[in-house]
Amino acid sequence: MPSSPSSSPDLVGAPPAVLGRTPSSTLARLASTAGASARVLTRAGVVRPYSPRVLARLGATLAHWGTGAAGGFATLEARAPDAVGLVDELGELTWGELLGRSRAIARGLASLGVVEGDRVGLLCRNHRGFVETSIAVSMLGADVLYLNTAFAAPQVRDVLARDAPRVVVHDEEFTPVLPEGPRRVVAWRDSDEPGTVGLDDLVAAHDHGPVRPPSRHGRTVILTSGTTGTPKGAPRASAGIDAGVSLLSALPLRAGWRTHVAAPLFHTWGYGHLALSMLLGSTLVLTRRFDPEDCLALLERERCQSFVVVPVMLQRILALPEERLARADLSRVRVVASSGSALPGDLAVRWMDRFGDHLWSTYGSTEVAYASVAGPAELRAAPGTAGTPPWNTRVEVLGDDLAPVPRGCTGRIFVGNGLLFEGYTGGGSKEVVGSMMATGDVGRVDDAGRLFVEGRDDEMIVSGGENVFPQEVEDCIGTMPGVAEVAAIGVPDEDFGQRLRAFVVRTAAGEGSGTPTGEEVQERVRDNLARYKVPREVVFLEALPRNATGKVLKRELDAR
Repeated sequence: MPSSPSSSPDLVGAPPAVLGRTPSSTLARLASTAGASARVLTRAGVVRPYSPRVLARLGATLAHWGTGAAGGFATLEARAPDAVGLVDELGELTWGELLGRSRAIARGLASLGVVEGDRVGLLCRNHRGFVETSIAVSMLGADVLYLNTAFAAPQVRDVLARDAPRVVVHDEEFTPVLPEGPRRVVAWRDSDEPGTVGLDDLVAAHDHGPVRPPSRHGRTVILTSGTTGTPKGAPRASAGIDAGVSLLSALPLRAGWRTHVAAPLFHTWGYGHLALSMLLGSTLVLTRRFDPEDCLALLERERCQSFVVVPVMLQRILALPEERLARADLSRVRVVASSGSALPGDLAVRWMDRFGDHLWSTYGSTEVAYASVAGPAELRAAPGTAGTPPWNTRVEVLGDDLAPVPRGCTGRIFVGNGLLFEGYTGGGSKEVVGSMMATGDVGRVDDAGRLFVEGRDDEMIVSGGENVFPQEVEDCIGTMPGVAEVAAIGVPDEDFGQRLRAFVVRTAAGEGSGTPTGEEVQERVRDNLARYKVPREVVFLEALPRNATGKVLKRELDAR
């Protein structure tokens, strides 16, 4: 999609009056950047010939609506109104049907008092209602606040009190966690009981025809994971074409593919692929819940070419019985795109050995979007790597003096791109150095230029005067036979200040069935890492506590 007027100036389309007074060095950089964008988009099949009539419709659509959800999805209706745009448990919707329903929902939300500049909360699983509401809110020039489906009532209450949405659109199952206050609309019903108005009621009651564009473009507000405290709102205006080109420069996705987005759409990674579908014209294949066996069947039945996941989903698929894995046919899948947390241990290699070299892992955060991508070759050469920066992205590892550290040395990770968020809705932001923002992680870059993330900067512990990052220990233990997953945290120690405690989930219950003992776990670390990194305690659990995006909730482990 062409850039909106508020997009980065590093894109095609600067007005002649601006170009006329731009230094030649900047013009050269603009030309180079535009050329790189065009090459990426051409390779992905986005740049292709259209009839003059379609081009006119596309231009008018983007001029009126910008490059957010309203404009982006409207271009798909203009290009191919009868093409299937979305598949969920209720069936198929064409782009024309999806946009018509969204316009009716926009009118319905307006009748409930939503106006430009308001905020609408969205607490939904992956289904058509999530997409339709996102488009409808964008059509009204309002902001959409994406709520995590794993939130408990206190978290929902705190976020809604802080961000004050005019209306909350939610699945019926989440009614018990919602406080009194905002108007409610049910997106997905699990019962036939009368009550709160639903999206289908708005679709039936309101016109599906064109609506008037707002005077402002709405923003998306995605919440941080909340693994260490109350989730923060991270608003972001439309990034224009930058976000799409950034991902497409590293992921070999193609226009027109059928894409199963299993990652939650409310998360940066799932939402990123929802936004990318506006550019690629991807058919979105959605299900409300992830089940590993059902997922394999869905990928086969819907002939999906790309699969968007968080790492724990790959773990759960590989944990299926061998006979089920042997029957799986993923020959149509060309790209498995993973993000949301690091690929633990040897998960990447085990997945590719089973299903082929089609796995890409993306590192980033809610605040900085995409920082680096590791493809199949990098993951085989260095399974723990976060890869290298995509197009128009700069990553630096800085020391305590905020100067770059030598390669191989650990420091704080900073990212510069056109996708940085605008600051938290409750105030505050991440640290910024020049044009680069901190991710909150520490890591290093090896001699091959590959980034390795060693953990959160607030997770480092000092044990006996030595710095220890839990992720390095987790990666070491995670490759042990018999270990399904592992997490390590620092706990107080009278002699050393702090010490590591490791929480391990074994692949089979019982110490007498060939699974590792606590002593064997400690010996594994002792044989591969410095002695001060050996966990003093090993606790075995049935499962690690995780949020909806698969991240381990270490604050819950800390309470054990």
